[in-house]
Amino acid sequence: QVGAVVAVAAQWVGDRARAGLGEQVAQLAQPGDIRMISSLTCPSCTTARMWFQQHGVPFEECLIERDAACLEAFQALPVRATPTLFVRGQLHTGFDAERVLRALQAGR
Repeated sequence: QVGAVVAVAAQWVGDRARAGLGEQVAQLAQPGDIRMISSLTCPSCTTARMWFQQHGVPFEECLIERDAACLEAFQALPVRATPTLFVRGQLHTGFDAERVLRALQAGR
């Protein structure tokens, strides 16, 4: 039973930390700080978009299938993976909310 209580407590702490993460990112991010290059067929892009929206984080997004300039910028990158995030100018491939927070904190 002690193990179950510890597991529930750990889950609660983890849930609170994740909620706090969204609040921190939303407080630090200003319009223009986060740009995302996405694809219509990318599940991680949908996850990132929904996370930013859920937490009220301002971000700009372009879709490589719908925007020729976006596709051109994507093709010029050294790595081609979506989502590609630019957080205050720093290139990040894939979506990791903690990494976004660290980039925002570093770029103050």
